[in-house]
Amino acid sequence: MRIVHLNTHDISGGAAQATYRLHNGLRRLGHDSSILVAERSSNDPKVISIVSKKDLVSRVRRRILANQIARDFAPYRAKRPKGYEGFSDDRSIYREELISQLPPCDIINLHWIAGFVDYQAFFSAVPSNVPIFWRLSDMNPLTGGCHFDAGCGKHGVGCGGCPQLGSNDTNDLSRQIWRRKEEAFKAVDADRLHFIALNRWMADLVKRSPLLAKFQVSIVPNGVDTEVFAPRDRCVARDVLGIPQDAAVVLFVSEVVRNRRKGLALLIKALNQLVSFPNIFLLSVGRGVIDFETKIPQSHLGHIENRRLLSVVYSAADLCVTPSLQDNQPNTALEAMACGTPVVGFDVGGIPDMIRPGITGTLVPVGDVDGLRSAITTLLSDEGKLALMSASCREIVLREYPLETQVRRYLELYESSLGVVRQLN
Repeated sequence: MRIVHLNTHDISGGAAQATYRLHNGLRRLGHDSSILVAERSSNDPKVISIVSKKDLVSRVRRRILANQIARDFAPYRAKRPKGYEGFSDDRSIYREELISQLPPCDIINLHWIAGFVDYQAFFSAVPSNVPIFWRLSDMNPLTGGCHFDAGCGKHGVGCGGCPQLGSNDTNDLSRQIWRRKEEAFKAVDADRLHFIALNRWMADLVKRSPLLAKFQVSIVPNGVDTEVFAPRDRCVARDVLGIPQDAAVVLFVSEVVRNRRKGLALLIKALNQLVSFPNIFLLSVGRGVIDFETKIPQSHLGHIENRRLLSVVYSAADLCVTPSLQDNQPNTALEAMACGTPVVGFDVGGIPDMIRPGITGTLVPVGDVDGLRSAITTLLSDEGKLALMSASCREIVLREYPLETQVRRYLELYESSLGVVRQLN
């Protein structure tokens, strides 16, 4: 089977890494999988970077569209509140090149496509005999531009007056993007596009979305490479990282540590109330610097690209804390569990699908700093319970989240969809 994945990046960021894992899993089972990207970082020959045409007409066309997108966003640039993530348009300067450079395929699988895939151009041009799947890395396909709505909920009524744009205008850019997406999805037959949610929360959003409700949605969690992410010797891990052997290590991992949605500020607030807890220690990983005031010993390792080294970091910790205020299926929680490290997280989004209270960790009401502090204290105070949870974490990941399970589930969906297409054609 020939599968082409579309993602803005190939290995940069959590969504890209999940795409690349699926791609490799499909290839290990003998399928012809490739990834078409806007920005390539790997040396994988099956990762194809789009090539912009150099002729004058193409260059002028791209410049005009890029300037139009920039002009549409310009009124909001200075008004956007701080702390929000990117805001993505539905249009792309690659609208002409993408379809012409799409490799021959039986299946197209979209992933995180912001700034890469032009909705109207893409869905109007893909051959009708090629099924399209879309793994939902975040909420962007069903919103007017944001990737997580921070509880706004306006995507359910057409957006407009977008808080993330600092706008009170009901016909602002978010509304215009939402309407263009509506037109693009209206032109797609219900059986042509199949959404893949990573958890119950995202699947429910699809079912209630005015944009996406007509399409089928299946739940397939991301898998993890259980050979790379596996328990390492804790004493050795702490020696390597320069962490005291007797420390009670709380780990925080995020692509960008200052991302407000990921909740590091709340974790530090909780830990600052534990200055009297014996040997409490904060270990963190991610791009950026930590400039929150911390009253406990801490070490920030920065961004770690090497996956095996990251497994050493997970293994050095007693607990991994995922205090996201809104999240899909954070790779950090799954990777920590694969390394036998219990997880404490807020009861929000897809996190409850991974954390089994009392078995693999603890869930805390979203935003509850006192509850977070209490959960951390309770678990760190019971070494026997932590040891049992550690074993359960690894066992559950091996049973429910191996990469092979994810890949085989995708293949079942691909084959089923191809069967429907053959009947229709």
